[in-house]
Formats: sequence, C-alpha cells, structure tokens
Amino acid sequence: MMNKECCKPKEEEKKAENCMVCGATLEYLKTAVSVTCNYCGKKETGYVRCPKGHYVCDECHGKGAFDLIRDIALATEEKDPLAIAELLMAHPKIPFLGCEHGLIATVALLAALKNDGTLGISNEQIIEAMKRTQKQSMPPYCALTGVCGVPIGIGAAFSIILGAACPKDRESAITMHIVARTIDTIANDVGPMCCKSFVRTALGVGYNSAKEYFNIHLPIHREKISCFHSNKNHPNCRKNKCLYFPKTA
Repeated sequence: MMNKECCKPKEEEKKAENCMVCGATLEYLKTAVSVTCNYCGKKETGYVRCPKGHYVCDECHGKGAFDLIRDIALATEEKDPLAIAELLMAHPKIPFLGCEHGLIATVALLAALKNDGTLGISNEQIIEAMKRTQKQSMPPYCALTGVCGVPIGIGAAFSIILGAACPKDRESAITMHIVARTIDTIANDVGPMCCKSFVRTALGVGYNSAKEYFNIHLPIHREKISCFHSNKNHPNCRKNKCLYFPKTA
C-alpha cells in the first residue's frame, strides 16, 4: 500500500509564483469550493485553486514568511521605508502576489520609524503590528471584499503608534482616515492588481501621514525604484501603466 506521505510535495519544493505545487496559473473562483491542502491535508472551502487540482491553505502558503520578514525588519538600520520594502520584496521566498505584502508594508514603515528614533518604536511593537496585520490580511479576500491587505498593514502600524482601540476616539479616527487614504490611493493603481506596486504606494501614504501627524520626515527615494519583478512576465504586471516599470533607453 502506498504511503500517503510520499505523495505530499516537500516544503523546499514550493514554487514562488502561481501554484506553489506545480507553478501553473491559478484559477480565481466566484464562489467557494471544497478543497484539500496538498501540504497539510486540511479540508476547507477556498476561492483560489490550481487547474490541476492543487490547493495550499493560508497557513502553509505563508509558512516561514512571517519569520523571514520579521528578522530582516528587526535587523535593518535603514530609514527609508521603500528601501526596506524593496529588500524584502526581492527575497526569493516572497511571491509576486500574496498577503505577505501586508506584513511588508507594516514592517517597512515601522522599522524605518524605529531607526529614525523620534517615536521610540520597539521591536515588540513591530512584531505586534505584524500579528495584527496577519489576522486580517488573508488571501484572496483583497479582491473579494475590496479591502487589500496592504492598507491593513499601514493601519496596524499607525494603530500601534497611536494606541488606537475601540474605546479610543481621536486615535482610532486618525488610523481609519489613514487607512481610507491608503485604500483610495491604491485604488488608482489597480488594473490589474499588483501587491508590489501597492506596497510602494501605501508607504508613500505612510510617509506623508508620519510627516503630517508627527512632523517626521523620513528619507524616501521613489525615483530610485525600477521594478525588476516585471521581467517575470506575470499576468498581473501593469507594465507601462506602472510608475515603477523599467524605462527603456
């Protein structure tokens, strides 16, 4: 009798793009269907699957990414949030699309503010903001609910800074205004959706908000970004419509 364990794909064989099992382009469904995770065997309902029948649950999809993003964010001395984000998004374990980008937006902003020193941001606060982001930034609900995980990451960062919570008034209002501003700005980047462009746009809003509410002027160099991810020919790349698409000579 064949051992079922031998049929499971190995963690180190995960693909960084499209289907993690085989690399095929994923199907986005209008209604949820019953699926079984190829890695852990968990049965659930899902909106995204591989046309070959493969499925990877949220927990297995993001396995290892949280620790990777946390460790790099806590170690960097960079004060430019875009530079931190580019470093993280360039890592081979970070996919072209995915809710890992919500975590990247959170840590890129908070790590830059921690290194600036004005607000006294701690490593513990960065980790807490990551945990909050992870609770809400879940695939594929960015498209299904209209709330991308990247603005959630910015909201978690400012909620930590301001101490926003349900009983709070001004703190929660400011955080919501910043999230709304982030969503509105990101909406202008859609066509189709690109998580990497969204992170860059969101961090621009985060930079402006830090300047507006705390008078902090972080160094931010958007003009230096030329998106090398575009050469992967991903169907969600906006190409010439994107501010960061490489300019030809």
